[in-house]
Amino acid sequence: MACRIGRLVGQWRKRAKLVHKGGIKVLDEKEPARNAPVENIKAEKQPEEIGAVEKGKAEQSSAKTGRGKKAKDETQAEEIDRLAFERALWAEGAIHIAGVDEVGRGCLFGDVVAAAVILPQGLILDGVDDSKQLSEKKRDALYDLILENAVAWHVGRVDAETIDRINIRQASRLAMKLAVEGLGAVPDHLLVDAESVSLPIPQTAIVKGDARSQSIGAASIVAKVTRDRLCAEMWEALYPGYGIEVHKGYATKTHREALLRMGPTPMHRRSFLNGIFAEQQLLF
Repeated sequence: MACRIGRLVGQWRKRAKLVHKGGIKVLDEKEPARNAPVENIKAEKQPEEIGAVEKGKAEQSSAKTGRGKKAKDETQAEEIDRLAFERALWAEGAIHIAGVDEVGRGCLFGDVVAAAVILPQGLILDGVDDSKQLSEKKRDALYDLILENAVAWHVGRVDAETIDRINIRQASRLAMKLAVEGLGAVPDHLLVDAESVSLPIPQTAIVKGDARSQSIGAASIVAKVTRDRLCAEMWEALYPGYGIEVHKGYATKTHREALLRMGPTPMHRRSFLNGIFAEQQLLF
């Protein structure tokens, strides 16, 4: 009798084809459940059906690619007039227009750096763009070209201690103010990248201005190259082991690991580090 029961149990297990997944018993995925509704059981496609489906997918993909290429070509065809804002101001009688931008706002380490640049009226500098979109080699070449041609330029810096005290936005605005004040002459108008400068000078804030205005783009390049060189030369020498030359103070994995290993330097922004050390406490 016991043998018969054992055989029956074995046959039942064989029919059900039970398998274990994560401790939960489920029907073998290769076998549909006996009581499953017919519409839930996928029929095997015949070769001609598969061919038709694949052809349809290929046609859809080709159509999407074609539309994407057309849109890209149309976008490239639209050249941005990076002197549109300047021309409008020149037409109103403004002569000395200063572009203003900052860099390093999101860094964990080091100063926030801003630049103000006045270029000659009518000058066109090919390649000037948002500094983040340019290679280091291209930025360096444009940096030299900008300084050679600028009517005036100046860089303002605000350190980490001040950033922690007044917050990064106010520190960025202060750096911009210092940059403008250091020009040696009062500009007729300021073109600023999505910010305002606390000075009694007519000004226009332009969203994504570093990509839309030659003056702001020039300022972004001067600020970026200045800060990158500080990271690679002065600050790397002062605080070796953190990789400042490579990541420029941004919150990369290498930088975060160095912070956890060696602790912050006097040039780290304490107000930016709370999340990193809180994460360490949670892990340990």
